[in-house]
Amino acid sequence: MNEVSIGNAARISGVKVPTIRFYEEIGLLPRPARTNANRRLFADSDLRRLAFIRHCRELGFELDAIRALLKLQDNPKEPCEAADAIAKERLGEVERRLRSLKALQKELKRMIDGCSHGHVSQCRVIEVLANHSKCMHDNH
Repeated sequence: MNEVSIGNAARISGVKVPTIRFYEEIGLLPRPARTNANRRLFADSDLRRLAFIRHCRELGFELDAIRALLKLQDNPKEPCEAADAIAKERLGEVERRLRSLKALQKELKRMIDGCSHGHVSQCRVIEVLANHSKCMHDNH
């Protein structure tokens, strides 16, 4: 077993040192072994777990979802319906966010296209930003 310091664990996993400490504190990462000088030593399994957590965070999973996914990962004989459900919930969140971003994109284009490029007193961008009721969409 190859054990590394927290600095090396951060470099290898791409997770910052304070974040590794936080994950340990909230129980996403088990408490690692310690040296005689009380320094953390991370095993290969810890590094794989950190990579898993980092990838989940990159995909936008919340900490509670990551906790549930880790629990599933720790029990490989369990059926994967729960993991599927967590991923489907995240997909739904992403799809809702995309719809909101599309509405935002349309609104910004409408504001810019409606601007006469004259003076600020006639600027459609400033007008719409000053009065939300002039927006086409409420959900942005």
